[in-house]
Order: sequence, then structure tokens, then C-alpha cells
Amino acid sequence: MGNYYLRILHYGVLLRVMRLRQLLLAVCVMSSGSLMADDAAREILARTRYAATMQDDQSLHGTMTKNGLRTPISLYLRQSDIQFRYEAAGQEKRFHMRLEDDDFSLYQIVGDKVTPFSDAQISEPINGTDFTYEDLSMRFLYWDDASIEGDEKVSGQLCTKLRLINPSQTSGQYRIVYIWVHKKFGSLMKMVGYNAAGKPLKQFQVTDVMQVGKQYTLRKMRVDSISPKTNKATGITYLEFQKEKRKKSRFRR
Repeated sequence: MGNYYLRILHYGVLLRVMRLRQLLLAVCVMSSGSLMADDAAREILARTRYAATMQDDQSLHGTMTKNGLRTPISLYLRQSDIQFRYEAAGQEKRFHMRLEDDDFSLYQIVGDKVTPFSDAQISEPINGTDFTYEDLSMRFLYWDDASIEGDEKVSGQLCTKLRLINPSQTSGQYRIVYIWVHKKFGSLMKMVGYNAAGKPLKQFQVTDVMQVGKQYTLRKMRVDSISPKTNKATGITYLEFQKEKRKKSRFRR
């Protein structure tokens, strides 16, 4: 009789051990899958950053337009430094972002002085448009916490949807940004930024791209500021870069 109960007890212990092993194996598989997904997300982001900034000594010139007011804008990539220049009230304004040491901080340039942006300045609108300094520099493309959400179509184009999480609780207005990246060309097609409460603050919709060298980058974009209370657009700004000669856009909305 004693041996019978011992066998039952032993069998129960074996069942618990087997279940524990199965649970640990499932956790390991899930963790491995998550790590692989994160690595894949980072690879897509690296390709997207390359397409967005062209990663060569290149320049783009265009305008931001809101309510008929046009703001000239230029973007220059010089090695590990992206420089931005725009005109407001007849004056030239400059700022830049450094792409080294995993910093990606924004700096304003006034004369010969270079000073870092404060957390509040990063979220300020540029010359009354719906673009902030954070938006125009697309700092969220450099956030390390990225994951793949799946595939979706944007304007009929198949894209990979990524979720990006802001590593800072104070810098910038977005806590989470979702981006849609063209699966073939690696160019941005859509972005939506959310606050800490999960409310959308801004939507970016790319309506046309162009080829610069061997890469595709945005040519036209519409930006909608969204009220977190009503979920309705409160402002619209259009960004358009000049199309280089002898280069044809591969697709349009």
C-alpha cells in the first residue's frame, strides 16, 4: 500500500516537472522569436533611415505649406551630421542632428554658436506649420525599441508596420510612433505618433516618392495635427521636395 502511494506521488512529481519544462520551453521560444523580430525591425529601420536621409553627401530642397503660407526648407546630409535650414520672416534658421554615439540630439545653430535643444523646444512647431523639429528630423527612426506589427497596405502599397517606443519620458511629444515602410523600396509611407495616454497626436502620409541615386525617398507628404480630445484634425501642412531632373517617381497615390 505504501509503495502504491509512493508511485502516485512520484507520478505527480513527474507531471509537474514535465509541465514546467514545457512552460520554460515555450517561454524560450517566445523570447527567441521576439529577439529575432526585434533584430528584423532594426534592419528595416536601418534601411528606412538610409532611404530617408540618403546617407550620402546629398541635399534636398523644398517647401512646407500651411494655409497658403510657404516656408522654404533644405536638408543637407554631411557624413554623420544632418543639417536643416528654413526661412522665417526673411531670416534663415538652422539646426542639425548628429548621427553618432547613439545620441541623435538636436542642436540649434545661431551664428557660430551651437546649443542643444531643450525637451520643450523639440516639440515646438516650425514657423507656424504642423511640423515640429522632432517631426522634420524624424528622430523616432533612431529609437532602439522597435518591433514588427505585421504587413498592411498603404495607398495600395504593401508595407511593413513597425512600433517604435520613445526611450525618453520627457523628450518629444510622442511616446509611441507607428510607421509603415514600403516592403520593396524601404521608404516611409505613413507614420502616426501617440501620446502617453495612447491618443494620436499627428499623422504623416507620404503621397509621392522619388528616386535619388539608387534609393527612394519622400517627395510629397501631408501632415495632420490631431486633437487627442476629439480625434479630429486641427491643422494640415504639406511638405514637398523638389524632384530631381531625369528621375521618375515609381508610384503615386
